[in-house]
Amino acid sequence: MTLTAYSQAADLTTEDYVVIGLATCYTKEDGEVSEVTIAEPVPSAYLEAVLKGIPTSYRSLHGTTLGEVVAGDRPQMIAEAGAAVQFCSDFKDRAFAAARTYQSRPSAQALVPVGTQYTDLNYSTEKKRVLNAKTIVSPEDNVKQHEYTHKVL
Repeated sequence: MTLTAYSQAADLTTEDYVVIGLATCYTKEDGEVSEVTIAEPVPSAYLEAVLKGIPTSYRSLHGTTLGEVVAGDRPQMIAEAGAAVQFCSDFKDRAFAAARTYQSRPSAQALVPVGTQYTDLNYSTEKKRVLNAKTIVSPEDNVKQHEYTHKVL
C-alpha cells in the first residue's frame, strides 16, 4: 500500500494518527451568546492533560487518521460528529500540527486508539470558550502608578 503525502506537509501521510475533539464553545453576537459544537485537532500534550482529569470543554475525543479528516486540501468531518458540528478555524493546519505531536510521542497514540472514542472526561463549561471574543482596551485597564514612580527621590 502506498501512503500519500500531503503537498503542504510532505512529512505526513494519510495514515498518520490524530485525535479530534468535539468541544462546546460559544459565539457572541449583538449581546446574545449562542452555544456551538466545534471539531478540532487535539495535540498530544493536551490529550494527556485532559485524560488526567483537568476540566475541559471537550465532550468526546476521537482517535483517527489524517486521511479520515483531511482529504487533499479539504477538511472532512468525522462520522460521529453529527450535522450541527462546525470545524475550528485553520482545521487542516491544526490537524497537521497535532499529527506531528503524535509522531514525536508515539506512546500517546495508545490513549485513544484509531477508531475509538473517549468520553470519560471532566467536562465543564464553567470557563466559557468564546470563539469570536474581541478584547477592547480602555484607559481604565492601565495600571495605576504612584506619581513618584518615575521620579528620582
